[in-house]
Formats: sequence, structure tokens, C-alpha cells
Amino acid sequence: MNPRVFVFYRQAIAVLVIAPIAYFSRSKTTSCRIGWKSFWLIFLAALIGITTSQMIFLEGLYLASASAGSAIFNLVPAITFVAATIVGYEPINIRSLRTMAKIFGTIVCVTSAAAMALIKGPKLLNAHLPSSNSLLLNSTEFDNLWLLGCLCLFGSSCCWSFWLIIQVPVTKSFPDHLSLSAWMCFMATVQSGIVLLFTDPHLEAWKVTSFFQMGSLLYAAIVGSGISIFAQSWIIQKRGPVFSAIAVGAVGIVIGLYVVLWGKAKDLEEMKEQQQKAMMISQKDQIDVVRVLVDEANLEEPLLPKQTN
Repeated sequence: MNPRVFVFYRQAIAVLVIAPIAYFSRSKTTSCRIGWKSFWLIFLAALIGITTSQMIFLEGLYLASASAGSAIFNLVPAITFVAATIVGYEPINIRSLRTMAKIFGTIVCVTSAAAMALIKGPKLLNAHLPSSNSLLLNSTEFDNLWLLGCLCLFGSSCCWSFWLIIQVPVTKSFPDHLSLSAWMCFMATVQSGIVLLFTDPHLEAWKVTSFFQMGSLLYAAIVGSGISIFAQSWIIQKRGPVFSAIAVGAVGIVIGLYVVLWGKAKDLEEMKEQQQKAMMISQKDQIDVVRVLVDEANLEEPLLPKQTN
């Protein structure tokens, strides 16, 4: 599916899901008016953290790989820590062991991501993505597409980190998190729609052609956009942007670890089943061979005993 169309439909579906919930769940005494300051903050957050971040992330997946995208996205806590320190949201005390741990962790994350960007591994899952869906793959003459893809993935992680930082003034200006999620998805829908009009004006690119695509859109819209934006906005207001980045990353790591272990366990079960089937087939073949030999031996013997004169 065209990645820019995917981003557009994802945010549009998220608006259709979140907006009615935000409207009917709000208190009658709570004002849901949005001022110009809140409007421009939400517009900027949607432009950086949703539209730009998701589009260049998908471009990076085309040029690099899904595993590189998953690994480089773990830079978000480190980038958020650096950005929050620069703007004054994260206190720094060089003599504190906790601060030294944060700095050391940031250096390790950045170094590991740089090593992954420079050391290319084999593509496993997305080796046959349609090249027409990528803007950079058709227009660039850059030789090292892997490095360019990793740079796109790194840029997406930076955009998401900046989005976490921008959420601090946004949540102060507009504290209704559910309505905030709806507004942000709506503005991202408009922004990504404008991008689509310039990059993919043909109607063929806008078609959803399978139930698998629709299922992916629903999951990405409800979980990836709706629930994720609402939860992180609430966490940022309570604990700050760095805590939100670390909490989301930790949950993702734990879930990913158990999914990998589950998949490995299923692989072992399948291997055991295949080995058992192979043993059964082998035993059956041996029995068949014995039967053939016995039949041949019986055919070689005369049916009637030889008569002697």
C-alpha cells in the first residue's frame, strides 16, 4: 500500500473513532474551546510528530529494513533526554549518579544506532516492496540507500522526540487529552492530505484493495494513533517527556521480547513435529522396503516343489 495514503487513512480513521468519544465523554461544565495559541501548538505538534515523522519513517523502511527501523526508534528516549535538557525540562547534575547513567545510556544508544547505520545486514521481510511507492528511491542518485534509509529513520525518531517536548506546552494550553488527540489526528489528516495531492494525485493510489490493508489501518488508527497519543499526552502532563519516551520504549521492549520468545517456542514445537513426522515416514519406508524384499523372495521361490524322478 502507498505509505502516504496509509498515513492519511490512519489519521482519518483515528479522528472518526476518537472525536465521538471525546464529544460524548466530556463534562458539560468543561469548556472545549481551542484558542489560537493552542491551535498553532497542536498544528505544529501534528506536523512534526505525526505527519513528518510517519512519512519519513515509512520512507526509511523502504530504503533500509524493518529491523533497522525498530532498533533506531529506540533512540527516542536518548534524543528526548538531550532535547529536554537543552530546553530546561530535564535537570542536570554532573555529580549525580543518575545523571551520569542518563548520559552514558545516551552515548551507548547513539553509538549503537550509528553502528547499525554503517553496517548493512541482509533484508529479510521487505525485500520486494514496490519501488513506485517511495519518493526517495525513484528520485535520488544516492549510492548508499541503506545509509539514507537509516538517516530517514533517525530523522523520524528526532521528530517523535520533538513531539514529546512540544507536548509539554500543548497539554498546559489544552489539558483535555481526549479532545487533544482528536484535534491532533484531524490536523495530521489535513496535512497528509495536502502532501498526497502533490505527490500522489492519481485516484488509483488512494484505493484500499484488501481486508489485510483495512485491518492494518484500523489497528494503526485505533492503537497506534488514538490510544498512543492520548496515553502519552497524559503521561507527559504527569511525569514529563523523558519519562513518557522511556515508559513507551520499555513496554515495547517487553512486548517484543515475549513475542520473539513465543515465536521461538512455536518454531521449536514445529521442528519437533516435523522430526516426529520424518521418523514416522522413515519407519514406514523401512517397513515398505522389507515388504518388497519379502515379496520378491516369495516370487523367486517356485509355487510347486520340484519333482524328483
